[in-house]
Amino acid sequence: MDSDLARLTDDEVPGSAATVVLLRDGERGLEVLLAERPRDRGSFAGAWVFPGGAVDETDTAGGRLAPDDAARRAAVRETREEIGLELDPAELVAFSHWTPPATSAQKRLSTTFFAVRVPDGDIRPDPAEVMAVEWIRPADALDRHAAGSMSLWPPTWVTLHGLKHAASVDDALAELRSGDVRPYVSRMSDDGRMILWQEDDEYEAEREHEELAPDVPDDAPDARGNRHRLMMDRLPWVYINTLGAGF
Repeated sequence: MDSDLARLTDDEVPGSAATVVLLRDGERGLEVLLAERPRDRGSFAGAWVFPGGAVDETDTAGGRLAPDDAARRAAVRETREEIGLELDPAELVAFSHWTPPATSAQKRLSTTFFAVRVPDGDIRPDPAEVMAVEWIRPADALDRHAAGSMSLWPPTWVTLHGLKHAASVDDALAELRSGDVRPYVSRMSDDGRMILWQEDDEYEAEREHEELAPDVPDDAPDARGNRHRLMMDRLPWVYINTLGAGF
């Protein structure tokens, strides 16, 4: 877990990746597809994630394609390989991009998040990459994470948080299409218990962890300045965004 979290705040980005948020209308509202990664191997071991993976050379057509086109091809390929569904790349809605600054020597991939209505077809998880899949309402996934029964990583958690009020697939996709692709440039506190994004006033501040993560919640009455951060020191996690940037 620590090595994966460190990669969220690394400026040395050797490549790129794509993630796909598959959406459907369930009986109780909007649902997303989450896949559980194997617990004993691979990135984000044991976590529930959206399908996706790294952009490879075939996706870039040997470097001839633009980054967005290559990411779309990777999103289609990874979804096919991991859960057996075939996507139309033209229907993918890009809505966020996760690229970290220079705060760690670790390496990671900068990742474009896409959303799309689930196509027709049977879900066939690849057992080498996926232990289980589940359709779940975003709010229910966040509740399970808060209870300690579902492991989520910050990009997944923030995305679910942004989708939890969408009434339907049409509403969610309309909202995502109406905005720009939001950058999430992150910096993690020294002890790994808080992530700050670039809009946060303390993002560039060189302070000790005690100053960055006080014992009182940062939404307390005495909190000052612009805030865009995820507090991970306890469950449930607390997302604070005073500027309306992102979700």
